[in-house]
Amino acid sequence: EKSGGGKGLNGNDPGGGAKVKFLADAMVGRLARWLRVLGYDTYYRSSYPGNMLDRLMREDRYLLSRKRETVERYGAASLVHGNRVGEQITRLRRELPLTPDPGAWFTRCLVCNNLLRTAGADAAHENVPDYVFHVYPAAIRYCPSCGRYYWQGSHRERMIRQLKAWGFLS
Repeated sequence: EKSGGGKGLNGNDPGGGAKVKFLADAMVGRLARWLRVLGYDTYYRSSYPGNMLDRLMREDRYLLSRKRETVERYGAASLVHGNRVGEQITRLRRELPLTPDPGAWFTRCLVCNNLLRTAGADAAHENVPDYVFHVYPAAIRYCPSCGRYYWQGSHRERMIRQLKAWGFLS
């Protein structure tokens, strides 16, 4: 359910025009991770000290929380229902709606949210298993912030199957 009369960022519907940026509170970490899989800029921490939420909301983010009082405090916010991430993301998609953009999928670090970069051959060879380097040499990406490496392995295929099950691909 939306707060703020159904308006999102800058008074606009967050599902239209520019891609919405999310702010996920500590109760919706798995949802935050899946929004990152979909390519959405999704800020998430396990806690937000002091006035950190206020500061982050000034960055035109759309807040996702399971706490009614937190959602009521901010105009651009949604109360997240359900215990399973599939239920949460399906409801969120109906509410905003989120437009599937497979070209944006797997472009963000799932841990720290930064955009991934293409890894150079030397760095990739040093940081991924040999078979990965030889099978996916052009598709190896890394996070410039935390240094994690990503490639198109079986885990990615499982995630795509899950996104299909949630209706993001036909």
